[in-house]
Amino acid sequence: KVYCEAMNLMRQEAALSLKKGILNELSDLEMPKTQFEVLIDKTLEQEYTENGTDRVEFLFSPNLGEAVKPLSKIASGGEMSRVMLAVKAMLADIDRVPTLIFDEIDAGVSGKAATKVGDKLKKVSRNHQVICITHHAQIASLANAHYYISKKEQNSRTVTSLKLLEGEERENEITRLLSGEHMTDAARLLARELLSVRA
Repeated sequence: KVYCEAMNLMRQEAALSLKKGILNELSDLEMPKTQFEVLIDKTLEQEYTENGTDRVEFLFSPNLGEAVKPLSKIASGGEMSRVMLAVKAMLADIDRVPTLIFDEIDAGVSGKAATKVGDKLKKVSRNHQVICITHHAQIASLANAHYYISKKEQNSRTVTSLKLLEGEERENEITRLLSGEHMTDAARLLARELLSVRA
């Protein structure tokens, strides 16, 4: 019992640091109005385990004026990805998970926020392999390796292909992400600038 109470106190202290750090990271990721809480509930004595008696849950609200609710139940895919990125950015130096996958982390993100998301991903990639599915040129241009994923129908089935883009192919794809199918000279110049900054 003493051991469980000590663990509870440590969790309460860690929760305050975690909350502060995640809110700072989310503000950087263009989610400044987000509310984030760590709920730590003690369970009944007969539920003692080797991890103590606490049940820990993350509570979240992305919008001002809305009550916090369980993160796992209300966060959209993009919001969940950014919260996870915030957690990983905070714990980058101590987390031992080798590979992190972020899907549609740029959903609903403006150009300015996309640049900040890209910078966070780059920071996290110093200690982890990061796989990120993105539609933003600012994020894609920061990658060490850029793959293009495509789907097509073949023999009444959908087939997914993966292709490594290098050199001119990569420049073309960054240009397309910036301007759509009608690639302009201005977009190509910006694509070159983005890729040169990464290099």
